[in-house]
Order: sequence, then structure tokens, then C-alpha cells
Amino acid sequence: MARHADALVFFGATGDLAFKKIFPALHALVSRRGLDIPIVGVARSGKSVEALRERARASVREHGTLEDDAALERLLGLLRYVDGDYKDGKTFSKLREQLDGSERPVHYLAIPPSLFPVVIRQLSEAGCARGARVIIEKPFGRDRESARKLNETISSVFDEASIFRIDHYLGKETVQNLVVLRFANTFLEPLWNRNYIESVQITMAERFGVQGRGSFYEEAGAIRDVVQNHLMQVIGFLAMEPPATTYNEALRDELVKVFRQIRPLTAGDVVRGQFDGYREEKGVSADSGVETYAALRLAIDSWRWDGVPFLIRAGKCLPISATEVVVDFKRPPLSRLAPGKGNFLRLRLSPELNVSLGARIKRPGDEMESEATELALVDRPTGEVMSAYERLLNDALEGDPTLFARQDAVEAAWKVVDGVLASPPTVRPYAPGTWGPAEAERLAADIGGWESPEERT
Repeated sequence: MARHADALVFFGATGDLAFKKIFPALHALVSRRGLDIPIVGVARSGKSVEALRERARASVREHGTLEDDAALERLLGLLRYVDGDYKDGKTFSKLREQLDGSERPVHYLAIPPSLFPVVIRQLSEAGCARGARVIIEKPFGRDRESARKLNETISSVFDEASIFRIDHYLGKETVQNLVVLRFANTFLEPLWNRNYIESVQITMAERFGVQGRGSFYEEAGAIRDVVQNHLMQVIGFLAMEPPATTYNEALRDELVKVFRQIRPLTAGDVVRGQFDGYREEKGVSADSGVETYAALRLAIDSWRWDGVPFLIRAGKCLPISATEVVVDFKRPPLSRLAPGKGNFLRLRLSPELNVSLGARIKRPGDEMESEATELALVDRPTGEVMSAYERLLNDALEGDPTLFARQDAVEAAWKVVDGVLASPPTVRPYAPGTWGPAEAERLAADIGGWESPEERT
């Protein structure tokens, strides 16, 4: 069994991710789990450890969810700081001094992927990688080949068991609920297959645009940003076989199996869109062909899912912000009693958790007719007990890899989208506040169209 880390180093300590996510997560770990190890921030800011502590204090005040001043003071007391250039060996000599006596440090690379090779090499040369683990932030490459090259760099210093590829979506309470809902309820599992399910739709809608991150989006686009990673993980949880309970890699094994069974996409399976006005965003090319919206139709070549379409769409500047899964069941015999929409399971993953079941009941009156109704099974307000970063940081410190991406899963997921990334279909314009380009309707035409999330009050 892995032993708890005895130090945490995070590169990019003065960056945006640290301010919005990492410091609040560390504060929660100190408060709820008694975290008590040296925490070393590394950055090139020309500032001091006192400045880093003030930044951590401001971060927790602005983005934290716990009111625990005593834990905040303990966190500030654990903080250390190394200022320097990642390309300078002296920076890592100073880091080694700060880690004096540490045998099991965790290095968190909250930095641009282009800097990963530099930092990995410097950690090795400075002797800071011995007995250590490393946390890598997505994106894990830009395609399958670059993901392999990135892994070659990392695995030249760290073995696979010590590499933690963090995708915060795997740490979200609502996403993990998919696994529990499926396998903890006997009324669902017998129906969860091609014999009873007509289609599965996943929508990840964002009302806002790129929010000043135009230059980032020019490098990513919707498929790289959220489809290849976040939404593929959701498909994995929805489509996986029951994981064994006898070894800790079982969940990740089943996810890999699903990804390997998804048929690689072709241009006809994908519609790309770009909202009007995107090209006027700062950092965006005047003739940009990057997609801010993507709709995809996937097929899973497995015994359980043969013939069942899985549809994904994700986009910016859509009517609302919500992530939702809709599983449509096949119509019953004697469908004269059910002329409208049939049974479905709706899973709202954000901004709140909502699970509801679509059923048909008798319409009041003399005629034997039915009407649709939706039964709310779970309706929880926004706010998770534990943030995704708190959960995942704790797991990495404990050496539990269950909720982190494994390299074979990363490569299998890239294989699904590689073809359309290399030769993308034409990007189609759409007006902000709509559900994307009209061309996307053809992907769902044979199943009655897209299921659009609605505002909930």
C-alpha cells in the first residue's frame, strides 16, 4: 500500500490555477484532514515567501468554501517558497534544500505543458525525483502522437505508478455519482444495454464565451478542451462494465475498455461551430477556424452497446450553463398508449445534481390515453461537499491513482478524435444564445432530435 507523501511541491505557485483552485483545496485539506507536511511553491515572480502567503490568504478568502481561520494560519505556516527560472539548475538546488529530509515528495506541475520536459529533467538532475510522485495537469498532449511523446519524457524519470494525470472532472461528486447510480441500483442494471436503451445524449453547455482566453482557445478548441477528456470520461462511466472490487485498477481498466471500443470518428460524425463574434476576441485570429462548439455522434462496438448512438455536444455562448445526460429508453409494445416521448433518465451533473425519471401515466378522463410526467428522484442545490481538487490532491498525496487518467486510457481517447482533428470538417457559424449551428440537427434526426437542458428554478 502506498504511503502518504511527506512534502508537496507545486510549480506555478503564483499562477491562476493556484489562486483559484490549489490554495482553497489545500486549505480544505488542512481543515478537514489535518494535512501537516511542507508545502513548497515554485515560481519565477521575484517575490518572497511572505508575498506567497499573502496570495494564499487572498485566494482562500476569495475562492475558498470553508470558514476556518485557524486552518488558514496552519496552511500559511506550512508554506515555503523557491523563486527562480525553471531552466536554471540553481532553482532546483534551492528546492532540494527546502525538501531536506523528504523521502516521498509529490511534485505538482501546474504549469504550461511546454515546460513539462524542462521541469522533469531538472527534478531528475537535482535528485528531487527519487521516491517522488508527479501530478500532471491536462492537456495530455494535443493528439495521440504528442501524448506518447509527453509520456516518454515523464516516464524517463517517473514510473507509471508514480504519475498522476489530473482531470478535475473525475473528481467531481456528480460525475462519480454516475458509477454509484448505475451499479448500486438493481432496477437499472438489467435495462442498461442495447435491448432497452435507444440513445444516450450528453450536453455540456456554457452560456459564456471564452472569457478573455482567446489565445488559449486558439490552441485548443472545444474538442481538445472538453470532449476528448471530460466528456469521454462521462461516456466511460455510462458505458463501462461493472468493475471488479478485488483490485484498485479495476475502474481504470473498464474505462480503457470502453475507449478502445469507441469507433474512431469520421468527418460525417462531427459538426463544428463557432459563435458569431469569436474572431473579435483578444488573441483570436481574424480568420480563425477553431471550433467553440462541437457535436459528435459516437458508436461503441461492444456487445452491450451495439447499435446505440452516443451523442455529445459542447459549446460556448449557448442558452444556459448546464451539463446533462439523457438516456432514452426504447418505446414499449402497444405504443398506442404512449404516442409522445417515452421513458428516459435525466442526469443533471451541473450546476446542480438532479436525477429524474421520465414516465407516462394515464391522462384524466374517459379515454385510455397517457401523458408524460417527470419524477424527480434527486434534486440537490449547487455546492459539493468536497471540491474536485481537494479530493484529487488528497488521493495523490495518499498514492491512490483510481481517479487519475492512465496512459493507455489517454491514448485510446485520443485515437477516437485524432482523425477529425487532423482533417477537421468546416466550422459553421452560430448566433450566441442558440444551440449551435443548424447542421448539428442531422446527427440526432433519427432519434427525435437533441434534448436541450432547461433552466431550473
